[in-house]
Amino acid sequence: MEKIKRFLLPEEELPRQWYNIQAEMPNKPLPPIHPQTRQPMTAEDLSVIFAKECARQELDQTHAWIDIPEEVRERYKYYRSTPLVRAYALEEALGTPAHIYFKNESVSPLGSHKLNSALPQCYYCKQEGVTNVTTETGAGQWGAALSYAAKAYGLECAVYQVKISMQQKPYRSSIMRTFGAAVTGSPSMSTRAGKDIITRDPNHPGSLGTAISEAIELATTTPNCKYTLGSVLNHVSLHQTIIGLEAEKQMEMAGEYPDTIIACFGGGSNFGGLAFPFMRHQLKSQELRAESQEASRKVIDFIAAEPSSCPKLTKGKFEYDFGDAAGYTPLLPMYTLGHDFKPANIHAGGLRYHGAGTIVSQLLKDGFMRGVDIPQTESFRAGILFAQTESIIPAPESCHAIAATIREALKCKETGEEKVILFNLSGHGLIDMTAYESFINGDLVDFEYNGK
Repeated sequence: MEKIKRFLLPEEELPRQWYNIQAEMPNKPLPPIHPQTRQPMTAEDLSVIFAKECARQELDQTHAWIDIPEEVRERYKYYRSTPLVRAYALEEALGTPAHIYFKNESVSPLGSHKLNSALPQCYYCKQEGVTNVTTETGAGQWGAALSYAAKAYGLECAVYQVKISMQQKPYRSSIMRTFGAAVTGSPSMSTRAGKDIITRDPNHPGSLGTAISEAIELATTTPNCKYTLGSVLNHVSLHQTIIGLEAEKQMEMAGEYPDTIIACFGGGSNFGGLAFPFMRHQLKSQELRAESQEASRKVIDFIAAEPSSCPKLTKGKFEYDFGDAAGYTPLLPMYTLGHDFKPANIHAGGLRYHGAGTIVSQLLKDGFMRGVDIPQTESFRAGILFAQTESIIPAPESCHAIAATIREALKCKETGEEKVILFNLSGHGLIDMTAYESFINGDLVDFEYNGK
């Protein structure tokens, strides 16, 4: 049998709709709660912060399929479809009978999956007549993607980047500025939220929670400005389902179907983007599935790989919590370590978030998926093995997915099972080489969650 390495979709087969998993979940996510009134929020409430269409998508629990605007789809064509790749060399290095595939989102112009949501969010803002957008970013993948998308739609962009991540990854800030964005380290003295945080803790390294607070404050105090988000919220995961919808067709081209699907986990966007289109076949009751063609599909093991220093899925509590440090966001029903959680300074900056998205939290609660936590040094060992076998240096965030994949592949080696494993390579690590250098020099350490 010929070894086919890469699978690409022809342009005419690119998805025309995103998949909205909320519409088919047996238990719908609980509503976001207004931080002042403590009442369930409406789309009108959310549109004070977000583009109106994003607010509608956030709360849509009716329509399973939502059209991709044709202008957005045309911009997707610049880099989509992304390849589905069979990792033959990694399989050989591990000596596993497992078949390992990865969806390579690192080939996007900004090096990660984040552009999949940045483009539609900026499109909707432009259609609404918005002139300015603001956001937070950790490692900088989202900030870079939004900066490019804002420039593409003629919008002004302001980014609050987590201070420690800005120090660890200075070139991501340079990318944002290259596209014309204003970039500020968070916490900063430019907002009331930032000043309050610095007053309480002058050496605070920053977190996604602090950066979100500052970005929302700027959005609500700047005329004609909207806040945009790169993960966590439902409409972001919706836009990212372009990944899994392509992967389904590409797995058919490969003649296989996944037993296991894995992605790294910060707030849930790249996990949901890959997993949700496949998960839709398992959301129906056993009785309904037995009566349909879906009965022949395998039951997939969905695994979200998070850092052991920030393990909200495995050690968090399911409750309503704020999405930011200052309490500006809606209260969200999610697995959380607490909105005042101060994460360790790991190099996977995109995974240093205290909470999980509401959809993923409900799916975890209902047993449709599971989380695993990965120590920092294990993730970098996995990333280096992947680079040496598959010739791609992965982002530190993606290294967690690779580490979880290696764990599952080695289980197959022990049992002799020939499972099919699919993981999401959510971004490349070519701007993260200081992290790799620290690991190679023996300077990286593991951080364990201690309940604070």
